[in-house]
Amino acid sequence: MTFEFQEPSSSSSSSSSSSPSPSNTHQWTHDIFLSFRGTDTRHNFTGYLYNALNKKGINTFIDDELRRGEEISPSLLKAIEGSRISILILSKNFASSSWCLDELLKILECKETKEQMVLPVFFKVDPLDVRHQTNCFGKAFDELRNKVKDDDKMLRWKAALIYVSNLTDGWRIAKGNESEHIQEIVQRVSLIVSRTYLNVAKYPVGIEPRVHEVNSLLSIERNDIIRMVGILGINGIGKTTIAKAIYNSIAYQFDGSCFLANIGETSKQESGLVRLQETLLSEILRDTRTSQVGSVDRGINVIKYRLCSKRILLILDDVDKLVQLETLAGNCDWFGLGSRIIITTREEALLANHGVDLRYQVRGMDDNEALQLFSWNAFKTEKPSENYAIFTERAIRYARGIPLVLTNLGSELYGRSVVQWKSALDKYEAGRKRKRKLRKKSSKKIFYKNSK
Repeated sequence: MTFEFQEPSSSSSSSSSSSPSPSNTHQWTHDIFLSFRGTDTRHNFTGYLYNALNKKGINTFIDDELRRGEEISPSLLKAIEGSRISILILSKNFASSSWCLDELLKILECKETKEQMVLPVFFKVDPLDVRHQTNCFGKAFDELRNKVKDDDKMLRWKAALIYVSNLTDGWRIAKGNESEHIQEIVQRVSLIVSRTYLNVAKYPVGIEPRVHEVNSLLSIERNDIIRMVGILGINGIGKTTIAKAIYNSIAYQFDGSCFLANIGETSKQESGLVRLQETLLSEILRDTRTSQVGSVDRGINVIKYRLCSKRILLILDDVDKLVQLETLAGNCDWFGLGSRIIITTREEALLANHGVDLRYQVRGMDDNEALQLFSWNAFKTEKPSENYAIFTERAIRYARGIPLVLTNLGSELYGRSVVQWKSALDKYEAGRKRKRKLRKKSSKKIFYKNSK
């Protein structure tokens, strides 16, 4: 597979696949893949980092064999594909090696297709030199150009270097105590590999562009603000799915994180709000022993006291009462600078009352997205069978761009005959017409009653 690069803007730090194929949990064979120029860092920085990661119990792949020939071995490609995170150690001679640059291409391909995380380390080189191939880094790249004499390959390598130079999730090591930087990298990676990912969707159609739009409101790169963002929409439109995807993609950047699901339902139960407060504290502080609060009022004070200096990510899912927000995230100053609070709800007035000005209204799926999602559920492929084309159109019209309806309807019709499809769709459409008539009758009664 050939990965095509698009040069990102300076504010863009990541991209991930919006492929409609099933989103299965990756079975990673390694936590970390280390990519480096052996002559520069094998016996110093990279070697020390590898030992530190191993001591922490982090399964790290390092290529210990001498490299022969120009092609990357299949075993090395397999190691890259099976690693959850790739750490790129960009040193002054990195760009002199076609092997290193081919590794970079493969790593960025896996970033796109497997949602692999890429963390660059600019080891005694300036990111601008990587971006523009200047100074000693550029000199190494020019020397390789004279050897390779393949303009197409050089362009692909150059695009990859430009891309990686814009990734903001990484480290710049110019001088100073390298052991401190290694400790910081190990600590950061430990948080990532120990984190549990939320199940988002079996078929992640249309999620990525919506996640991108919410991320633009969050402005994660700014650590000098605290921001609340509301995700609005009707039932089944995908609010929770989007919030889960955001959580998976950014939670590692915070001191602590918590996804509180089904808040509306949980708060109705006995001591529900207290249990939600305790869950919030235990997940962010990672300590169940000191997270007991006893009462809502005490819980508010504990949250403010324990979390006011922490940069946290908090997602409050399915909020339907103002008291839930007042109890769990009353004000931005409850949390430390750089914190982000995301609220999913159907109630725009609720967000307005709580002073949440940044709101994202989830739009329904367009025809192409709806067709893909329905087809994956109804046929287990991207496109419908020709025999079912007419009925597929009916099903998509019935769903009106609502992902939950498309998913449930497609799953119910999977494996059924054309006759069964027609019968089921007739029943659903007739049921909708009856409901519409009942609503009209009800609204007329209310109108006449109020006009008397």
